[in-house]
Amino acid sequence: MDIKTEVTDGVSVLFIREDRLDANNSEELKVELRRFYESGTKDLVIDLKEIHFIDSSGLGVLVSGYKNASTSHGTLKLSNLQSQVKSMFELTRLHRVFDIFTSVDDALQSYR
Repeated sequence: MDIKTEVTDGVSVLFIREDRLDANNSEELKVELRRFYESGTKDLVIDLKEIHFIDSSGLGVLVSGYKNASTSHGTLKLSNLQSQVKSMFELTRLHRVFDIFTSVDDALQSYR
């Protein structure tokens, strides 16, 4: 999985450089998220700008990451959901669980 990471004002931002988050690559993201929280990262934004398809495995990894963040007294926020991905979050009502922002900058601003 191609992931670019940046840190801004103590918040880690993961830019996922894939067009799909599904059963084929979700385990890689799960390992990466676990690594972040085990290393002491508290606050994380995941940019989904390039993700055009997400299945239940992809959603499950994000939920798992959200739980890991909560357990670590941190946060996991999402940004730049494409329309089909946003529809999946609404269909599963996960848009009520996650803080979802239209841009990474908006998500980072929410930490200030």
